[in-house]
Amino acid sequence: MKRSAFVAAVSLLCAFGAAAQQRSIDTEKSALTIHVGKAGMFSAFGHEHEVRAPIKSGTADTGAHPAVEVHVDARALRVTDKDDSESDRAEVQKTMLGPEVLDSEAHPDIVFKSTAANPAGQAGWTLHGNLTLRGQSRPVTVRVALKDARYTGEAIVKLTDFGIKPPGKAGVRVKDEVKIEFDVRLAP
Repeated sequence: MKRSAFVAAVSLLCAFGAAAQQRSIDTEKSALTIHVGKAGMFSAFGHEHEVRAPIKSGTADTGAHPAVEVHVDARALRVTDKDDSESDRAEVQKTMLGPEVLDSEAHPDIVFKSTAANPAGQAGWTLHGNLTLRGQSRPVTVRVALKDARYTGEAIVKLTDFGIKPPGKAGVRVKDEVKIEFDVRLAP
């Protein structure tokens, strides 16, 4: 009887210890930015785009086995191109959220969930995980660095891996590979 009480107490302490490492992402102080390039014969006449992707929710385990899960509402993505007119931004926004690209009404959830983490230099990791976009999950590799209590890094994602044909017009279209940069802070 004493042995089972001891085992239960140790199990409970281990569970609390493991849970203490998991923290929420501070969604107000964290940012995801998507950089969309241009390609094609007339790409010099096209525009590159920058998209702000607010984090809806997320958690990070900073313990012995680093892990992260991040949720973004696709409907909340916003084109922030500074050099384009308001009407041009609105047109890009409509295309991006529409059925040909993200189909955000049918697939509002964008989720990254890590599956493994490898050390990469001092205060850095390479995270392997699955990104769910437009209802399809694919493996993605993410480089992460910790500096001043901020996790920063980037990942490259191919649109065609998620069934998205890069939109565009004759001679100029969106590049298949987009760069996702992040600056994540954990809640106190």
